[in-house]
Amino acid sequence: MTPADIRRQVVVEELDLSLDGRLAVVARRSVRGDRYVTHLFAIPLDRGRIGRPRQLTSGIVRDGRPRLSPDGRRLAFVRGDPTRDDEPASVVVMNVRSGTQRALRHQGYGSVAEVAWSPDSRRLAFTAEVDPPRFLVGRVPPVDAGRRHRARQGTAGDPATPLARRIIRVDWRWDGEGHRDRWSHLFVVEARRAATPRQVTAGDWGVSDIAWSPDGRSVAFTADRSPVADLRPRPTIWAVKVDGDGDGSSGGTGAPEPREVMAAGGFANHPAYSPDGRWLAAIGVLDPEPLDDISPTILIGPADGSAAPRALAPDLDRPVGNWADTDLNGWMVSGRPGPYWDGPATIVTTVTDRGRSHPVRFELDPETGAARNSPTATPRDEPGPWSDATSHALGVAATGTIAVLATLGTRAMELMTLDEDGAGRPRWTTRSTLGSAWQRRHPQPEMRRFDAPGPGGPIETWVASPPGAGDAPLPTVVDVHGGPLGAWAPAPHIEVTLLVARGYRVVLPNLRGSASYGRGWIRPQLGGWGGADADDVHAAVDHVIGLGLADPDRVGVLGLSYGGFMVHWLIGTSERFRAAVSENGVTNQISGWANSDSGPEYSRAAQLGDPFSPEGIERLWRQSPLRHVSTIRTPLLMFQAEADLRCPPQDNEQLFIALRHLGRTVEYVLYPEESHVYASSGRPDRRIDRMTRMLDWFDRYLRSD
Repeated sequence: MTPADIRRQVVVEELDLSLDGRLAVVARRSVRGDRYVTHLFAIPLDRGRIGRPRQLTSGIVRDGRPRLSPDGRRLAFVRGDPTRDDEPASVVVMNVRSGTQRALRHQGYGSVAEVAWSPDSRRLAFTAEVDPPRFLVGRVPPVDAGRRHRARQGTAGDPATPLARRIIRVDWRWDGEGHRDRWSHLFVVEARRAATPRQVTAGDWGVSDIAWSPDGRSVAFTADRSPVADLRPRPTIWAVKVDGDGDGSSGGTGAPEPREVMAAGGFANHPAYSPDGRWLAAIGVLDPEPLDDISPTILIGPADGSAAPRALAPDLDRPVGNWADTDLNGWMVSGRPGPYWDGPATIVTTVTDRGRSHPVRFELDPETGAARNSPTATPRDEPGPWSDATSHALGVAATGTIAVLATLGTRAMELMTLDEDGAGRPRWTTRSTLGSAWQRRHPQPEMRRFDAPGPGGPIETWVASPPGAGDAPLPTVVDVHGGPLGAWAPAPHIEVTLLVARGYRVVLPNLRGSASYGRGWIRPQLGGWGGADADDVHAAVDHVIGLGLADPDRVGVLGLSYGGFMVHWLIGTSERFRAAVSENGVTNQISGWANSDSGPEYSRAAQLGDPFSPEGIERLWRQSPLRHVSTIRTPLLMFQAEADLRCPPQDNEQLFIALRHLGRTVEYVLYPEESHVYASSGRPDRRIDRMTRMLDWFDRYLRSD
């Protein structure tokens, strides 16, 4: 595989499952020139092992968020135009059998984010951007004028360029979105032709994660309505009646004021009603001041909010959702981890354990809501290839069928279903080839797992090698994942496949701080970046060298985000690495505290420090690679996304400028318009350029004498 082959990569990245379990709809992303397009495919699940897919949409479009109506007759989805970023995304409804499509009337609202069918298949709920603008000053076109009002250069009087932004909250920006000029709110519309959508909620707060109640009278959603939500984000679950029989107190929409129905101390999101409407399940944390070592879990509470929620499996100590790192899932959209109700007494959701993510069933008493089982880990150690899978998206049918989009070993994501073999053991069946066929032309890395001895215990470490390379020592690159609450999965990143194809081994350690190994594995890293985590990187490298797999004189280091922090830290505190590549890293925690879109809350949860006292500033500086800049002598290539709001350019430019003044070998490559994870989801030509420079840098310093 070469960087140019990125244009051949496709990703199956979204899933919905019909209630009868007989049909799945997936979204598949591919590359057209230097744009991404996404099309929808229907895959039958009642015709043998691998169903023949039927393409539902085509053209230069981005079609996502597919949702099948409960009666199975129609499909609703969100359509964007990849050629016009300023054109609002809209809702499209399709007849599944005939393929005819129609867009909902687009009036009075802006870009659509998500959509959900009512239980009787007669109405749709969706979220969309609304007026008034939050911070914009001057003559502003209405939200449905075909523009997203993104900040960009323009001539005087250009309505696309605001006069100013009067900012009074710190949540005016977010990575990947840019300026948050408008909130998204809830709309409901009759699914019949030519119906006009009706806005249900309004206010200085946003709506997401919408879910209908079984009686079709209410919609639950996630919102943070606290007056200090920008300073202390703690979203909770709310519900609103949507039949317009209220007093008009909800922002003048004619619907009743939403009421809070799950007030978790920490946060709650992704609500799901039980089939009888008695209970609400959600993903969240009860602790009011959660740190990074507390994993989100399944919360359960009365749907009317009459009692506080409780954790359904308080001893799980593993995060709900997919927390495993691989860009074979695309990183373009969030997966749907659940929770889903499988009947009145079972909840199914995805749980990540030791870098693998699988569906897990939670049993409860439908009368009391009390747990009947308490899962403590997912079945990674069960025999069979499924143990090395990572599930990105989940679907559960009323018939009990479970479907996932998952990687399997080094294979890219495909549709898989779960049933039982003759002995009652779980059996997974692959149902598609849409997502991984592109891999057939490229030999995939050989992935070997080791438990490297470390000062805090065994470090699960993947070593990716060229096929057939044997055990001879090779030039080796250590790749540190982001987060730090990520975890390498058995499925490699594209950059790993490219390095292996160039003849390198790649070491992928899940060092202390990695999620999915339990609270005790994260806690030693809290407030101590550059301590236990750096020790574990060195321990993993020592182990691979001791096995004779790595040439100790030809070791490089690579990392994105927190991984970029580790690159900067390791080359400032060690001379063992001959070459380094960082990307959107962290240099100065003091400036990063405020420069990052999520810096203050992130720093609190990671116990990095704050600027409110000499002690807090000292903690931030103690964990800043910039303090070691004078000892850096490793050749460093720095990649930076210019529109990155998570780890912004201002931070990493400090290190670059300091290294230039010291006369060290350093290059800084700035990619315009791109956000934090552009290496996996940025414009294809920029991804290719990034990968090519990375490979050439390591060739220059790890292969030359």
